[in-house]
Amino acid sequence: MVPVGKADREDFLQMAEQHFRSLNPSFIPQADWVNSYFETIQNNSNYFLRWIVADGQRSGFVLFGLEKHRFLPRTAGHVYELYVCPAQRRRGIALQCARQVIGELQKMGPSKIELEVMEGNEGAKALWHSLGFQKVSERFVLPQIKA
Repeated sequence: MVPVGKADREDFLQMAEQHFRSLNPSFIPQADWVNSYFETIQNNSNYFLRWIVADGQRSGFVLFGLEKHRFLPRTAGHVYELYVCPAQRRRGIALQCARQVIGELQKMGPSKIELEVMEGNEGAKALWHSLGFQKVSERFVLPQIKA
């Protein structure tokens, strides 16, 4: 894994758009996403954005970081996104990356490591379960209602 630099903005946004479209085929980058997503990540020292490199080429990206607990004096590690390009899948790249991210986060001393898996993403569920993660809740979202 190698850091995604500021000069990588367009390449990252292109790959991130592919990722989000794979999770939701109707994903369309809104202006705030285009203008702020990358910059918000880059400007927060608690977020770590890395290219996943396999065989000398960018094969995906991972975004992870630390967050303070809302109410307690604790910090949790988070894996926000882990994306491997479709042509590079089924080679153990995600597993190797996930192990490395877990190791990096554990060195930072969080009380736990959390992540979310989109409904229906059985491959991701299997990956995280194989690493010891347990389902502890379900997340519900009320879609934006236009007035």
